[in-house]
Amino acid sequence: MRHCSHEWQVNNGGRGLYELTQKLQDWLREVDARVGWANLFVPHTSASLLLQENADPDVRADILDYFARLVPDGDHGFRHRNEGPDDMSAHLRSVLTQNSLIIPVREGRAALGVWQGVFLFEHRVRPVSRRVLVSFQGVMEED
Repeated sequence: MRHCSHEWQVNNGGRGLYELTQKLQDWLREVDARVGWANLFVPHTSASLLLQENADPDVRADILDYFARLVPDGDHGFRHRNEGPDDMSAHLRSVLTQNSLIIPVREGRAALGVWQGVFLFEHRVRPVSRRVLVSFQGVMEED
């Protein structure tokens, strides 16, 4: 069993869902992964990771709309507002989602469902550069 890791810098345009599926598949091919586990981790408190449908963009729009209703920016009940009205709401959105994903790898590819995609879920309104740590543990092609 072997292990390899890498760090991606993901620049985004602000609040939204940014697909990382192809980036993950390409990286697994580059490292000659065969079978094992991929782990993605975002070391931020106002961004998260999702496995979600990637076929219909309305799904992403509905997720954004739902979170806007569930955790509105500028809620007067929030004490923490150091970086603006989207500060505490971004932290809460992160709490309600997840900061890491573990995905099985089979035949050198992330074993995702037909309609599943891997997404960085940016919770801040302004454009931000995020780090995504990715690792693979398992059997490589040369093993």
